[in-house]
Amino acid sequence: MCPNCEDFARTVFMLGQLALYADTFGADQDFVEAVGPCLAASLPEPPPGTFPPGYDPTDGPDYPGEGWTP
Repeated sequence: MCPNCEDFARTVFMLGQLALYADTFGADQDFVEAVGPCLAASLPEPPPGTFPPGYDPTDGPDYPGEGWTP
């Protein structure tokens, strides 16, 4: 496994564990709000083959409230 693949998989796993923790009774929401964005920001480039060739994450339909002008 390439080094970025291992880092990517580990970080995604930790984000999943954090999401599970956030849904438990008594979870420290301040901790979740502090750690979640840090983990997301630390994601390395996705491993090759994660997305199909030519995939553009910014391409697609507008979200509600976006892209509409009167």
